Amino acid sequence: MSGPVLTRDELAIWSRYIHEICGVFLDSSKGYLIETRLSDLVRETGASSFTELLSKVRADPSQTLRRKVIDAITTNETSFFRDGSPFELLRRKLIPELIDRLNRAGRWPAPIRIWSAACSTGQEAYSTAMVLKEVLGDFRGYDIRILGTDISDRAIAQASYAHFNRLELERGVTPAQWAQHFEPSGERWKVRDELRATASFRRLNLLEPFAFPIPFDLIFCRNVAIYFTEADKIRLFRNLGRCLDRNGALIIGATESLANLCPEFEPHRYQRTVFYRHRRTPA
Repeated sequence: MSGPVLTRDELAIWSRYIHEICGVFLDSSKGYLIETRLSDLVRETGASSFTELLSKVRADPSQTLRRKVIDAITTNETSFFRDGSPFELLRRKLIPELIDRLNRAGRWPAPIRIWSAACSTGQEAYSTAMVLKEVLGDFRGYDIRILGTDISDRAIAQASYAHFNRLELERGVTPAQWAQHFEPSGERWKVRDELRATASFRRLNLLEPFAFPIPFDLIFCRNVAIYFTEADKIRLFRNLGRCLDRNGALIIGATESLANLCPEFEPHRYQRTVFYRHRRTPA
């Protein structure tokens, strides 16, 4: 049995509401996406129209329906070592340079702070931990903290659980990495304790105010801002800049650019990857 059809007026109302709760901007061409992704919620709530569904969402005091809308709308497409090049950048340049700075500073244990700002189900954070293990060899002597945040409660729960199926591991993890960093757990494989202990996960809306007591050495924020308006992009990256160490690096998506958005960031290139640092002011 087919459900209700999203009308033009409902599209406009839902687009505003979605932007309000999670920052995702869906224009008039994205009605099919709203209709498709919310169809299960329409059936679950017994709503006779998308207008009624929105009324039910707004009236829910527990905000459970609001969270389900966010889970349905936000894209959780991810994989281990997605796009490859950023992790080569970590492996061959950013992490070795960070270790050199820490050694010169004589910090012990040496603090390493990394933020996966839209972590989805955790693959980016755990990929980063695997690269750290490969480069450092031994974590003793280092205080490694990788923070993963996402607006989706469902994604954060999966990331925290740290269990992955065969298909998820086959998308990016080599046999050697699989054997070293994962162990069987029923029909899935779980991240081994040494790596799991480096990562923590929490829900965060990147367009709401946020701050952290210690700046990050590295921030990943890939393929998130492509869903934002230009004004929201500027606000996001300026806020990220305030959380980035003065020597830190920001990695965004391969198709994204901060040119004409945030002049306070300066682009740098390593092989096929562009990353950003704070622009140095003339002495």
